[in-house]
Amino acid sequence: MTTKLQLFKSFGPFNLVLMLAVVILAGSCKKDEPDVHLCGPWEYEGEFGPEHWGELADPCEEYVHCNGMAQSPIAIDGATVDDNLTALDLHYTTTNTHITHKGHTIEFEVEENNVLKLGGKDYELSQFHFHAQSEHTLQGVPYHMEVHFVHVNDLGDRAVISVMFKDGAANAFLAQVIGNLPNPGGAPYTSTTRFDPSVLFPTTPSADYFTYPGSLTTPNCEENVTWFIYQHPVEASTAQILRFRDLMPRNNRPHAPLNGRTVRVSDL
Repeated sequence: MTTKLQLFKSFGPFNLVLMLAVVILAGSCKKDEPDVHLCGPWEYEGEFGPEHWGELADPCEEYVHCNGMAQSPIAIDGATVDDNLTALDLHYTTTNTHITHKGHTIEFEVEENNVLKLGGKDYELSQFHFHAQSEHTLQGVPYHMEVHFVHVNDLGDRAVISVMFKDGAANAFLAQVIGNLPNPGGAPYTSTTRFDPSVLFPTTPSADYFTYPGSLTTPNCEENVTWFIYQHPVEASTAQILRFRDLMPRNNRPHAPLNGRTVRVSDL
């Protein structure tokens, strides 16, 4: 019966070196290859929560941009005054909406023909959705909710208008839809009335905003977003805010570093 030692000795010096090289190479290849079994659907806590999105960028396609240098959200603690900033060139019309519970947020999908003109291009409003609490902070202040109006142009670039919510008077628009917000896994709701999406914007001048280059705040965290964040919040009642929080889990990504980017603000 051949022992393991005899079998090992049966290899010549050349074959022994070759065998060792194969073992070493196999080990190094295995180490360098991404372990796709580590990938999973993103969440706001646990092993697939925001604290790990950057780590998952290399092995997991879903997180591919999350370790970038221009990520969002950020803490807006100061800004460079830019006299060239003008009012947002909005061309909104009335629309119906399909309200969908996306698991991580409540999303209002809108019809076409709601456009933000930016840099000579049309950015079409596709949807707006809610975060509770706010993802951005303004001068160190977090808000109870933040709504993102997502616009996309024909090249796939995005412009997102952000509005903060604070506790106060009941919001007239939310009052119309609050009873029809779907539960997780529930069927979408289609509104029976039309509305102008800008009813959720503050009544202050439409150039009263911060702007900076950033990313989507959820995977794949693509860095093709121009952010416009209104300086002044709108109000919603405590009951309205709590209703959104009851329906959504924690869904605010922690702040990303500015990494040399400039936040600009109009001088109004």
